[in-house]
Parts: sequence; C-alpha cells; structure tokens
Amino acid sequence: MTDVKWTIKGREFIHCNCAYGCPCQFNARPTQGHCSAIGVVEIEQGNHGATRLDGLRCAMIVSWPGAIHEGRGAVVPIIDERASDGQREALLRIMSGEDTEPGATFFQVFATTFETFHDPVFAPIDFEVDIEGRTARVSIPGWIEARGEPILNPVTGAVHRARLNLPDGFEYDLCEVGRGWADTTGPIALSLSDSHAHFARLHMTESGVVH
Repeated sequence: MTDVKWTIKGREFIHCNCAYGCPCQFNARPTQGHCSAIGVVEIEQGNHGATRLDGLRCAMIVSWPGAIHEGRGAVVPIIDERASDGQREALLRIMSGEDTEPGATFFQVFATTFETFHDPVFAPIDFEVDIEGRTARVSIPGWIEARGEPILNPVTGAVHRARLNLPDGFEYDLCEVGRGWADTTGPIALSLSDSHAHFARLHMTESGVVH
C-alpha cells in the first residue's frame, strides 16, 4: 500500500451463479460450491490522488473453483476505453487492491484470492442500472452481455423486494437483491441464468466503505 488517497462514489451491478441472496453475503459457502460472477461499476464521482475518475466505468469477470476465500481464482479486469492512460492506471490500481488498506474493499480482498490475472481489457462499456427498480443492462462487445431484473413471486408473479444491509461490509452498506442473466467470452467463459444479482450505491475509499 502507498500513501495515495482515493475515493469512488457510484453504482454497481453484481451477478453471480449463486441462489438469490447469495450465501457469500453471510459468510457461507456458495450455492454450487464454486463462484463465478460479473460486476460493473459506474463512477459518478471519484479520484485517485489528483487523477479524476468521474463518469468512467469498469467491470470484471471472475471465477473461483471453490469458495472465494479458498483462492485459486481468476479475473479479467475491464476498463472503460474512454479512460486516459493515467485514469486506466488509477482504475487498475484500485481494482487490484493497491493503495488500499488490507481487507478494506472487495477489490482488495478479491485480489488476494486470484492466482490468475488476465491482461486488462480496454473496451466500450454500455451500462444502465436502476437500483430501486432492480434492473440493469450490460453490453461490453466481445466480453459481457448481461441483464438484471427483480425477483418475482412464483405464485402471483408480483415483484418481490428484498435488501441486504452489511454495516461492516467491504463492498456496500445496503443493496437491493434481484436476479440476473449473463454470458461472457474470453478466457473466463460463463453462462449464468436466473441467479443472484444485487444493485447498490457505492461509496468507498482506500480505507473502506463509507457507512
């Protein structure tokens, strides 16, 4: 870790292969014994030192053969092609857990569990998310096509709403829970269908989530 200070405020969509609610949020083992996911963040306001990050997006494709904390994971980091060289470096440092206190953010924690870091991708990231509505759409040509939707009551078809609050969490303070679908290509090829998704506002710094 260095003395660089950083902050990001924005919105995220995370979609994984677990059942709705995701046992990982409760320090339990993943539903299927392994974890695969995509995640997208849109930064509304942010900086890494003197480098502004406002309006940029980043994403990742991740996979672990077991529970996340058991390691041996792999990641494809994806950075907004609009980012300058300095912004690209700043985002990659945040996503790889550099300049971050140990255990302070999910970026830093995840980075300690990866044994394979695929080359970063610089691509257009088309992203829309409505946190309250539990909807999202992601299109990163050649890498990720995904969407998020609300959970529906299996009897009535009515929209079901559930939230998770993690007062000491390293990702968010409060998230809306929904479901998602995603297909990815490249070195981590996934096909996720009607499984856990969450939608959240992010506010984090090099010291962790601002609760």
